[in-house]
Amino acid sequence: MSSDVTMSTEIGTGASGKLKGLLRSVVTRESLFKTTYTAESDGQSFTASPSFPGSIIALDVSNGSYVAQRNAFLCAELSVNFGIYTVPGLGAALFGGEGVFLQGFSGEGLVFLEIDGYAKEITLGKGEVMKVSTGNVAAFEHTVEMNIEVVKGLKNILFAGEGIILTTLEGPGKIWLQTLDTLSLARKITPFLPDRKSSN
Repeated sequence: MSSDVTMSTEIGTGASGKLKGLLRSVVTRESLFKTTYTAESDGQSFTASPSFPGSIIALDVSNGSYVAQRNAFLCAELSVNFGIYTVPGLGAALFGGEGVFLQGFSGEGLVFLEIDGYAKEITLGKGEVMKVSTGNVAAFEHTVEMNIEVVKGLKNILFAGEGIILTTLEGPGKIWLQTLDTLSLARKITPFLPDRKSSN
């Protein structure tokens, strides 16, 4: 940040109120604290960077609300409302390791999301369906309907390496997919990490 920008950190509630803000932080595993940056004069600047290699997308919630995976929030204007989106269906708890709750954004202004890997934007027409591997759904417009379905075919389940659950996204609306699934990445590199017990 430039020299005439001030920062203050407090329990993050946004425009949704203290109780709702705390509940949202707990169920979406966000930090309870938010930092506000304020320009005290014209011409000041502030830069935010993602916590993991990837992309940053800016969404204007003035044009409609959005849903995003947990931990996607990077920063936003104070006029943005934060909410909780409940994944539908009995398979919700299996959704890419994300659990039942996702983040919702509405209100006015810009929200910036951090996306793991490359962010692919796709516009779905009315009734058009995209089937996505679990963990690769980054965000979507509120007009998009999300559901969970079981992969068909025993050989597909056993040998395709994609798991037994797919996420379906039905238009109309825009969706953002991410090329990198950090949960899958963590599972792949774990066997190569030093064993703490053997190193002691």
